[in-house]
Amino acid sequence: MTVYAAYFSPTGNSRKAALAIASGISNDVKELDFTRFGAAPECSFASDDIIVIAAPVYKGRVYKGAIERFSALKGPAYCIAAVTYGNRAYDDALLELVSFMKAQDFDVVSATAVVGQHTYGNIQEGRPDSADAEALRCFGKASYESIGKGGELYVPGSYPYREGGDGGNFTPLTGDGCVSCGLCVRQCPVGAIGDDCRTIDSSVCISCFRCIRICPKSAKTMDGDDGYAAFAESFTEKLARRKENEFFMKEVR
Repeated sequence: MTVYAAYFSPTGNSRKAALAIASGISNDVKELDFTRFGAAPECSFASDDIIVIAAPVYKGRVYKGAIERFSALKGPAYCIAAVTYGNRAYDDALLELVSFMKAQDFDVVSATAVVGQHTYGNIQEGRPDSADAEALRCFGKASYESIGKGGELYVPGSYPYREGGDGGNFTPLTGDGCVSCGLCVRQCPVGAIGDDCRTIDSSVCISCFRCIRICPKSAKTMDGDDGYAAFAESFTEKLARRKENEFFMKEVR
């Protein structure tokens, strides 16, 4: 049996969740990172392998590009599905991911919706935190122990799914501190940043802010975008109340 942590994770939340869950099953976890543009890993599975799959929620759906990249994953194997969201709601995203993985011939034994630091504003900073990680580790252990016990997995959501799954409307700016190191170009999930490290195609950018998070010179920023500043302040106030992670296991009815 091999345990995999597979994820699309521009800002790290989904990677943290996948690895925490997988650590409850094994100390030897193989990572499958589908985040970077044009760098999807190759993989095949045995029927007793376990894959923890995680992706962020974009407007109530799994990001469309993540679903496209996850199409490379084919069962049979066991699966634990996780979506990460920024303290608003995950709407149809978890149902979408569970249904997708089932259609890829995986036996989805459990699922979870995990709160992470929101891309915008100052919302649930630091999450998933150490308490979240421990709860996810225990969830992974319980999920593994539930294999073979039967039942059906029920998660919230409705079909047809709501509109969503695409990117946001904010394009990062580049300040004078940019030294053209190329890190943002190499790490952009959608290839939206030009070779000059400054030109960002707003029609391609999904507003994940990965470039802002990883820039070693803090040259990628939203400073100076008054529209973003007003939105982020309002959004931070609106989503101030902490939500907790939700866990779903197969039930016998």
